[in-house]
Amino acid sequence: MTFGIDDLPIRDELRGKSPYGAPQLDVPVRLNTNENPYPLPEPLVERIAERVREAARELNRYPDRDAVELRTELARYLTRTAGYEVSLANVWAANGSNEVIQQLLQTFAGPGRTAIGFEPSYSMHGLISRGTGTGWISGPRGEDFTIDVAAAEAAIAEHRPDVVFITSPNNPTGTAVEADTVLALYEAAQAARADTAGAIVVVDEAYVEFSHRPSLLPLIEDRPNLVVSRTMSKAFGAAGLRLGYLAAHPAVVDAVQLVRLPYHLSAVTQATALAALEHTDTLLGYVEQLKTERDRLVGELRAIGYEVTESDANFVQFGRFDGEGAAHEVWQQILDRGVLVRDNGVPGWLRVTAGTPAENDAFLEAVRALMKERSEKEQSA
Repeated sequence: MTFGIDDLPIRDELRGKSPYGAPQLDVPVRLNTNENPYPLPEPLVERIAERVREAARELNRYPDRDAVELRTELARYLTRTAGYEVSLANVWAANGSNEVIQQLLQTFAGPGRTAIGFEPSYSMHGLISRGTGTGWISGPRGEDFTIDVAAAEAAIAEHRPDVVFITSPNNPTGTAVEADTVLALYEAAQAARADTAGAIVVVDEAYVEFSHRPSLLPLIEDRPNLVVSRTMSKAFGAAGLRLGYLAAHPAVVDAVQLVRLPYHLSAVTQATALAALEHTDTLLGYVEQLKTERDRLVGELRAIGYEVTESDANFVQFGRFDGEGAAHEVWQQILDRGVLVRDNGVPGWLRVTAGTPAENDAFLEAVRALMKERSEKEQSA
């Protein structure tokens, strides 16, 4: 008799669900997980080694529970790059932005409460909601993948969510969100929960360093229920570090500490992140290169004949591929040519991460060949 997950007494809302993940395949070009393709510069690697060596001498002790030095440096980074002054009291850090999201949901949502996001968007918002016992509501997006403000306001008024997620730039579409949209949805969320302390609105800015538009961080001014989340995985080229953080009113920072695990950020993680922050200028230089490559991908894909969603991230959504299963078929054909892109399950679309110039050339060569084959088939039909 085979014993499987369905034979365990797992919660009903988790039955039939799949864990988050993208294929990890051994292929020459991997452009499916929005990683920064550039290895950390050698001076930074050496600095990480120095800081970790220092931390290792005291690994018999617990790390700084409140990560004061790290949060202070993150606040300085935000103040410098987002044009809005924040301090230690405004910033909280955790193991990746996913733990930040989890802590927010543990604090402000949970059983008997709900969260809403506007899909397609980052699927972990819904997965972590379910994992914390929070009811998940899939809100609407327009045909162009932007948030339809009137429809979103109506959904918020109807469902009265406790937490609202707004992703800018949005993953997987790459579309950014206007400040006016965030303000409108923030007001709608507070009005819908006017009989309570209001709703928490989370602006997920995981890819904001790649955007043509400024950060939405200044919007937290006089809005205690607004939170901006960030990550060091993308712009800092530190996906393996697992360091995320948020900026918000100090009361929010105090609140999430009610659910954080004791000493949740290791001394090694804190040391590594601090070293990376010392090399911000170099790392943001790589970001500028990736923005150029992203824009090149957009232009080339359109020239080839593909439809492309406007992107403010380090990836590009392209299509359209008509017919059931057509996008996945194209995904496989690109993979057969040695390039791994992402099939997010958005009907008719695929997503490609901006890689190095050589990686992007390999991808463009593959999709040109596919377009040529399709054209030849249509001509011979």
